[in-house]
Amino acid sequence: MIETERLILRPHVEADYEALCAIWADPEVVRFISGVPSSREQTWGRLMRGAGMWVLKGYGPFAIVDKASGRFLGDAGHADYHRGLGEAFDPYPEAGWVLGGHAHGKGYATEAVAAAHRWFDDNRPETRSVCIISPDNAASLRVAAKVGYRPFGCVDYNGEVIMLERLRPAK
Repeated sequence: MIETERLILRPHVEADYEALCAIWADPEVVRFISGVPSSREQTWGRLMRGAGMWVLKGYGPFAIVDKASGRFLGDAGHADYHRGLGEAFDPYPEAGWVLGGHAHGKGYATEAVAAAHRWFDDNRPETRSVCIISPDNAASLRVAAKVGYRPFGCVDYNGEVIMLERLRPAK
């Protein structure tokens, strides 16, 4: 578990499922992630995949919870999705984050992503990480830049142009 000034980052639990369903079904949340809201089945698979990531890889997504209210806000962390985006991307853990619309615009994403990256750097200091972001997703591009990501290319992924971003490990 990780604590920041306002947040708790912890492993997902099954009780997170309904909140995750609400987040991934929100068209505004997924507007830059695929544009298509996720079904309950897809969200269940996402929850299970994240839990399995911790077992198989030693890292994965953290659930983000508001410390004051206990409200589930979203998740942030690293994963290995085998996206097939090439040698400059695929061998490295991929950072990702998603927050519910109720949590947008409050600095939670930057706080959570920075905390997840500090944990990652402490536990895998030799490993760089990468992420993909829609070039239209100004909010996520700002978060990525704040934690040190820099663009290194664009590719077509599932019919969308996405930016590839790379973060060197902390020294």
